[in-house]
Amino acid sequence: MIATERSCILLIEDEPAIADTVVYALQTEGFEPLWRMTGQEGLLAFREHGPALIILDIGLPDASGFDLCRELRRIRPAPVIFLTARASEIDRVVGLEIGADDYVVKPFSPRELTARVKAVLRRTLGSQADHPSRETAVSAQALFEINEESCEIRYDGQVLILSRYEYRLLQVLLKRPGRIFSREMLLQQVWDHPDHSLDRTVDTHIKTLRAKLRAIRPDDNPIKTHRGFGYSLSLES
Repeated sequence: MIATERSCILLIEDEPAIADTVVYALQTEGFEPLWRMTGQEGLLAFREHGPALIILDIGLPDASGFDLCRELRRIRPAPVIFLTARASEIDRVVGLEIGADDYVVKPFSPRELTARVKAVLRRTLGSQADHPSRETAVSAQALFEINEESCEIRYDGQVLILSRYEYRLLQVLLKRPGRIFSREMLLQQVWDHPDHSLDRTVDTHIKTLRAKLRAIRPDDNPIKTHRGFGYSLSLES
C-alpha cells in the first residue's frame, strides 16, 4: 500500500523487535509507517515515497546513520529523528549539528517517540502539513496557477490545453513539487484503470506535457526525469 502524503513516516531500523514496536505505535496514532532495515533500502523509499519525517537508526548494517542523514538532506529537506543506543554527549551534538531535529536514546517509550514525531512535524511543517494544496499554490504562483473547479492550469499566465490525463498528471506533480513519483505511483493516482495501462503510457504523456510547457517557455524544463526512479516537478526556473 502506498502511504499517504501527509502521514507517511519512514523508519530505518535494522532490529525487527524495535521496528515492530515503533510501527505499531505510529499506526496507533494515525500515521502510516514505512519500515526499511538498511540504509540503501531507506534511501530508495525516501526517494519514492517522500515521507513527512524519517526516524533513523545510527547503527545500520550497511551505513552510518550520520552519513545517511547527510545524503537524505542533499536530496531534499525533511525532518529527521535519530533513534540510537548511543547516549554520549558527543553523539548527540554530532547528530544535531548535521541536521537532525531530535534524538531519542534506546531504550525508549513508544508513546514518547510518537509525541516527539508530532512535535517535530508541528515545528518543521506547521500548517502546510494540514493544507498541502494551499502551500503548493503559494510556492507555484510564479509559474503555475491551478483552478480545480474548472480543471484549468495556467503556465506563466497562459492556459494550457490539456487532455484529461495530462491535466491529472500535471496536477499530481504540482501538489508535491520536488517529490519523485514512480511510474506505478502515477498510474495509480492518475489513470482510471491503471491495471490496464503500461508504464510507457506515463512516458508518452510526460513527453506531450513537456512539449506544451516548452511551447510557452522554451528554455525551461520543469518536469525532471530521475532514471530508475520516476519523475518530479521542479518550480525553480
